[in-house]
Amino acid sequence: MTGNRPAVRPARPFFSSGPCAKRPGWTPDCLSGALLGRSHRSKPGKAKLKDAIERTRMVLGIPADYRIGIVPASDTGAMEMAMWSVLGPLPVDMFAWESFGEDWVTDVAKQLKLKDARILKADYGALPDLSEANPKHDTVFLWNGTTSGVRVPNGDWIALDRLGITICDATSAAFAMDLPWDKLDVTTFSWQKALGGEAAHGMLVLSPNAIARLEAYSPHWPLPKIFRMTKSGKLVDGIFEGETINTPSMLALEDYLDALKWAAGIGGLKALIGRSNDNLAVLARWVHETDWVAFLAEEEASRSNTSVCLKIVDPWFAKLAPDAQAAAAKKIADILDKEGVALDIASYRSAPPGLRIWCGATVDATDLDALTPWLDWAWTQVKAS
Repeated sequence: MTGNRPAVRPARPFFSSGPCAKRPGWTPDCLSGALLGRSHRSKPGKAKLKDAIERTRMVLGIPADYRIGIVPASDTGAMEMAMWSVLGPLPVDMFAWESFGEDWVTDVAKQLKLKDARILKADYGALPDLSEANPKHDTVFLWNGTTSGVRVPNGDWIALDRLGITICDATSAAFAMDLPWDKLDVTTFSWQKALGGEAAHGMLVLSPNAIARLEAYSPHWPLPKIFRMTKSGKLVDGIFEGETINTPSMLALEDYLDALKWAAGIGGLKALIGRSNDNLAVLARWVHETDWVAFLAEEEASRSNTSVCLKIVDPWFAKLAPDAQAAAAKKIADILDKEGVALDIASYRSAPPGLRIWCGATVDATDLDALTPWLDWAWTQVKAS
């Protein structure tokens, strides 16, 4: 290898896009209050689960008439629970521009086999034409494409007087972006994303419109137990008051509570968004000054401030065969992983070759400042090899 290693290392080299970095100052001692060896259905167990729901409402500014539930199987479970339960009575517009959006297209087109589904796609780095959304249709989309670094810039394209309901996968947007709740009927996210919680638990947020759909509509396909949110045509209130459908991890719950308390303590959503924006700005300055790399997101307004995806634009790289490009990009990530300065920053397996660096609020801007010289150093090693 050539060149001198940079002198300063990130204090916390955790830039994974999920599970994401723990909050600053986190230690295992933060979990000491976990309700271990007790039933989640006990009085204190349900109280902790309800506390997580209400703290989520407070930090995110979710309206009082929206219901919030803790559900199984992370964001994927929450999304599939929603789609299996509410889709069917109206045509549906499916917007996809990266791998997870493609997963929801597969669910609707190949599993639910909805005949009135319109699929509106874009390649990695771009957005579909959001103005195509039909207010008479249901709409399924991601707020932030975790594997492409492309987010919707706002909710202006969603009609307030829509007939259909919107289903939004917000797992790498919640706690880092300003979500317009009046435009969102079903919103999902997971603990292990923007607040750095532990995996396996999903959050499901329902608007009054979504609740009305659930209570008025019964899909013709069978629903597994973990998807069932109604009984005798009425919403099961307990799901949204801390009575989970299946057994949650009380240790993971304690970790989520700790993250929520930290978020509130630093100033809530405004502070979280500010930290994420500041982190993106560090990388943006570096990209502007660097000739071998660029943002995968083509438009600045749709550039993610959490899952920042970068593509390699050096002419030497462009001449490589696709397999060699993928190997070169992965080698950059492997070098930095071995050095212990950046862990888990390879691009997603189905995304274009490049790097993906988490910039959510649990990451410190000083660590991103320290990382950028290492990115340049690793690139020189790969290009010279």
